[in-house]
Amino acid sequence: MKSPKIALEEHFMHPDFLEYFGTTAVNISPALFGKASEALMDFGERRLAAMDEIGIEKSILSLAGPGVQVEKRTALAVDRARKVNDYLAEEIAKRPDRYGGFAHLAMQDPSEAADELERCVRDLGMQGAMINGQTGGTYLDDDRYSPFWERVSDLKAPIYIHPNNPPEVVHMYHEHPELYGPVWSWTVETATHALRLVFAGTFDRYPGARLVLGHLGEALPFLLWRLDSRWEISHRGEMRLEKQPSDYFRQNVWVTTSGMCADAPLRCSIDMMGVGRILFSVDYPFEQAREAGDWIEATPLSDEERRLICYDNARSLLKLDR
Repeated sequence: MKSPKIALEEHFMHPDFLEYFGTTAVNISPALFGKASEALMDFGERRLAAMDEIGIEKSILSLAGPGVQVEKRTALAVDRARKVNDYLAEEIAKRPDRYGGFAHLAMQDPSEAADELERCVRDLGMQGAMINGQTGGTYLDDDRYSPFWERVSDLKAPIYIHPNNPPEVVHMYHEHPELYGPVWSWTVETATHALRLVFAGTFDRYPGARLVLGHLGEALPFLLWRLDSRWEISHRGEMRLEKQPSDYFRQNVWVTTSGMCADAPLRCSIDMMGVGRILFSVDYPFEQAREAGDWIEATPLSDEERRLICYDNARSLLKLDR
């Protein structure tokens, strides 16, 4: 019998956002790019069949990136984010038993993003938001995002940072296009984004803030001991933290299994962060639901650990009992 599951990194697409989606073509094999478009736009039998096959009771849907994160016109970004959130809410309303949602936000305007997050959570019944990395070269630790994090902390709405490209292609990827994208650079970019938030003291100022990272934490659980150790000797100017860096990962950060079907990284994440911080995900349709489902059922976990990772942790974090 399959364990009941809630999945948190499951994507959809709106036709008006295909141009934004096309900016990721540089990261993907030309033979494969665009193959997922049909599945992304389906909210019916195809998606539900993939969920049913592995026991996913509810999928939290999010727009496939980068969306308006790459839009240069702020007013247009704000307008399109609001429209796609209304579109997602309409689809969720057709099957509220099976779908939830992460809001899409125009981070070009932090105050507007805070208002839209609140609208999506309070009025549209969404569970939080997904943000596709940096916006216009600015990361979420920047002071301009203080109004946004204050609202996030008040709402206790999880913010999922999804991989995206950095503002520029740095020299270390020169003549190695295979490293630029999902193989490596997205991990480096997203992990660095999370560390910027930790070391900037974001979670000291906004203790109710909740951050989610995919791919079992972008390798950061493996590095927690070293982050604590090297933080003590780093050149950090006036920067101070109330706790050890690893403490924030155990108190303010959750990680999902999206795109990571391997026993050892899962056990490392559990041991370093605690089983209550781990959440099941597929990364549908970019990953195969059957592979993720078969793996989580077979990986060596206790019955309690499997129940927490597959279902109970997400139900608690996303307030699905309400």
